Amino acid sequence: MTAPILLTTLNATYFHCALGLRSLQANLRELAPRSRLVEFTINDEPRDIAARILALGPVVVGFGVYIWNVQKTREVIAILRRVSPGTLVVIGGPEVSHESETQSIVALADHTLCGEAEDLFYALCRDYLATGARPASRVLSGPLPDIAALALPYPLYTDEDIARRVLYVEASRGCPYKCEFCLSALDQAVRGVPLDAFLAEMDALWVRGARRFKFVDRTFNLAIGSCVRILEFFLDRQGADAADGGGLFLHFELVPDRLPDALRGLLRRFVPGAVQLEIGIQTWSPEVSRRIGRRQDYARIGDNLAFLRRETAVHIHSDLIVGLP
Repeated sequence: MTAPILLTTLNATYFHCALGLRSLQANLRELAPRSRLVEFTINDEPRDIAARILALGPVVVGFGVYIWNVQKTREVIAILRRVSPGTLVVIGGPEVSHESETQSIVALADHTLCGEAEDLFYALCRDYLATGARPASRVLSGPLPDIAALALPYPLYTDEDIARRVLYVEASRGCPYKCEFCLSALDQAVRGVPLDAFLAEMDALWVRGARRFKFVDRTFNLAIGSCVRILEFFLDRQGADAADGGGLFLHFELVPDRLPDALRGLLRRFVPGAVQLEIGIQTWSPEVSRRIGRRQDYARIGDNLAFLRRETAVHIHSDLIVGLP
């Protein structure tokens, strides 16, 4: 099936799904039926990827660029430039949203979209397909999209995605912290997805058979009320009788010193294997923490980790970063 707009990326493995591309496609409005999403992996050969892209005859190709795929994606784009110079190549994603002027992949692409790009990508495709008009600037940025107005991407997960892959979901965007070492510190604001709409989409995925959910929220436990509702939603579906929780798997990234009793009580109730927590402590030195602009309560962190290990069955990934100043 050919389509004038092709969204694509090179995932780290087949097991991963590209949430960002699905959000772009879901918000193409009237252009959505004229779009197609195709995913590759970094193990695919650039020549084969380019050939498959060109066989679909797109007018616009949008690439999601990340730290793990930037080199391979650059090779694919270089081939497209040689073989089909008339194809409009647009790139976006965290790897090209910052310091874009120094990156060779940005020089190869026609346009680079910085930051959250649902509105930017729609406007670019609309104008280019209608009139051939292109923005004067190669690097484009704009105001943050209204997260409450965005179409949610979850119906775009296919039955194969649900059966064989981890589904990425987001209940919020942004990070409230300003750690000097982290690109997330450049986010302007934390905004929550309307919770009723989000949970309705999670229920629809559950009914379709989805059991593996990876939340990409940078601070899942920032808004405790929303966090509680989401955990209760999945506990209701875990079931009281299934020893494995019915195959449920949830991944969250938590702020390490924010675990009030309401969350503790809920986390106690998940069966082994159902919940994985990513808890980035980054440094155990108050002086280093001060230098990098990271505020955290070390006594509370220690108490929270002890509680999780002692009284819950959650799996913990907890990080320290070597080499912070």
